[in-house]
Amino acid sequence: MKYLFFFIIASASFICCDNSDTTNPNSVVNPVTETEPDTIRFASYNVSMYGNEAGEIEAKLQNGEQHLNLRKLAAVIKNVRPDVLVLMEVDYDSENKILQLFNDNLLNKDLDGFTAINYPYKYQIATNTGELSTVDIDGNGSISLPNDAYGFGNYSGQYASAILSKFPINSEDQRSFKNFLWKDMPNAVLPKNTDGTEYYSDEVIDVFRLSSKNHIDLPIQIKDDLAIHALISHPTPPVFDGDEDRNGRRNHDEIKLWADYISNKDYLMDDAGKAGGLQTSDKFIIFGDLNADPVDGDSYNNAISQLLDHELVNSTVSRGNLRPRSNGGAEHNQKAGDTGDPAYDTSFFGLSIDYVLPSSNLEASDSGVFWPASNEEGAELVKENGASDHLLVWLDIIIK
Repeated sequence: MKYLFFFIIASASFICCDNSDTTNPNSVVNPVTETEPDTIRFASYNVSMYGNEAGEIEAKLQNGEQHLNLRKLAAVIKNVRPDVLVLMEVDYDSENKILQLFNDNLLNKDLDGFTAINYPYKYQIATNTGELSTVDIDGNGSISLPNDAYGFGNYSGQYASAILSKFPINSEDQRSFKNFLWKDMPNAVLPKNTDGTEYYSDEVIDVFRLSSKNHIDLPIQIKDDLAIHALISHPTPPVFDGDEDRNGRRNHDEIKLWADYISNKDYLMDDAGKAGGLQTSDKFIIFGDLNADPVDGDSYNNAISQLLDHELVNSTVSRGNLRPRSNGGAEHNQKAGDTGDPAYDTSFFGLSIDYVLPSSNLEASDSGVFWPASNEEGAELVKENGASDHLLVWLDIIIK
């Protein structure tokens, strides 16, 4: 079956014209097969769907077919066909307009040789990015974006997260830790100056939120008697700082929050005032661009090992033979100085940082990173960062 993915780009108007024959079933190519009825496919994808200013992404999605990278994002999703999909770096709007436009104008249409996929349940996640704090965090004498926001952002809602699902999202029982203060985490690795003094002043640390975006638990109602907790976050990258390693340390403790949440630590207090975390019997999946590679990169104190080696995380997926991998990473992505196997990379910059980590009481059957090798169908979708600088990571869970 030949791979069909044709675009005609008119340089003046940048309009992409669809030449695929969607009336012909043989024109539809989905190299990743649909899951069996007793499995559900979960995925995480950093889609880099943010703008230079508020409103830009919504405006583009009004005519989404005209934008090549948006069509490629949709094609990747329609190729892998996850049942539950978490998106990173998608602008936040409280009315769900961005998700609705993305679903209606790109995902739920037969385009470019790929069969439509529809997500009836959608949830955009409020974020600290671009929310201006009340103090001068960066100490430059003024309170202004982006560096004095609770999470780095040039406008409110930039770099947010969202979820698309074929199953109901129980938003009434969601638990958010958006406002949780870093100083309230026991043994927090707060940054220090080289002389041993605290990097942040008391005034700053009294309002400094741990989550650079949000940490949210959204139960997905798979069946009447089965809910899977979607634990979603996007910790700050452990770079763009100095000797104090403020971002590396924050990244470490953002990851620690989930390790403590699944361990039901009683210090945790969500935004509604409820304490503690999950029960041992609860089923969960940790999603997100966690900005922490288990081998390479600039993580503080091997931050991701807090989850990968946690007794309540499925070790077959975190470290074993179902760890997501791709042929494309193995072919293209060995970076100078890296020691990790590039087959596990989830980004074009040579790191494995995107995760779909199930609890140990969930059984996984298959997984992958959507990065076809150059001789495999679908390679054109992601070639040269055509869709995003990250790859979609997916995991199949057996439902009993």
